[in-house]
Amino acid sequence: MARLGATFQPRLMLDLEFVERTDDGRVRGHNEDYLGYAAPAAPARVRSHGWLFALADGVGGHQKGEVASRAAIESMLAGFQGSPGGESHSALLPRLVQKANAHVFETAVAGGRECAGMATTMVACALRFDRVTVAHVGDSRCYLIRGDKAAQITRDHTIANEQVRMGLVSSQEAGESSTRHILSRSLGTEMVVNVETNDHQLFPGDVLLQCSDGLHNSVEASEIAALCSHGLDLLGAAEKLVTLANERDGSDNISVQLIRVRDVERMGMYRGRPYKLY
Repeated sequence: MARLGATFQPRLMLDLEFVERTDDGRVRGHNEDYLGYAAPAAPARVRSHGWLFALADGVGGHQKGEVASRAAIESMLAGFQGSPGGESHSALLPRLVQKANAHVFETAVAGGRECAGMATTMVACALRFDRVTVAHVGDSRCYLIRGDKAAQITRDHTIANEQVRMGLVSSQEAGESSTRHILSRSLGTEMVVNVETNDHQLFPGDVLLQCSDGLHNSVEASEIAALCSHGLDLLGAAEKLVTLANERDGSDNISVQLIRVRDVERMGMYRGRPYKLY
């Protein structure tokens, strides 16, 4: 399934185009990934709310991973669209992820034995003015592609990666470890989750890529950059990324969101309030 969208905003306002693509892969008979976006319905909401893109990878296989990922994304989008506007994304997104976590947890409890153990990853990015805020839990990733380089701006929350951070093993050892795919945190396993959040400035021509591990486990950052940089067609890039992941592995669901920034509105901040830069 692929979805393509573009905005038609006046100049001197955040302007972007995007595409989403999700695929079952070559092994699984169903898709436990879920993704979506919240678009501003009017120019005023471009400034008051901005855009939200979110992607989740359900955990649990027959334990209803697809229910967990859908519940998380629907909670995020509804919370973002219903927010009063004007709030800092770095404050809003962690709160929305916590709310999504509670929703998944409560859905699992209500579902009884059939939903026991279900959980999901989450990566979400919110764009407004000339900034992007990324909030994530688990090992779904966000990359910032600028020029001919793709930089991972999330950190995988896996046991192996936590061991690297603590200096217990090397990156090479972690890459070969049996714990490299075991999550150290996810949505739905506890009532409260530790959400990691970061913020970055955006420039015209930047591309953001969010994906599940079905993509990043098979496709290197250098290959992502080559396919997504220098104004290349987003839909074609998404299709090529999914095809490449399927050719190399295909044992997992594959999902990707690509967002290209066409123009930004340069803003500064003073005492927590934005002001326009000329």
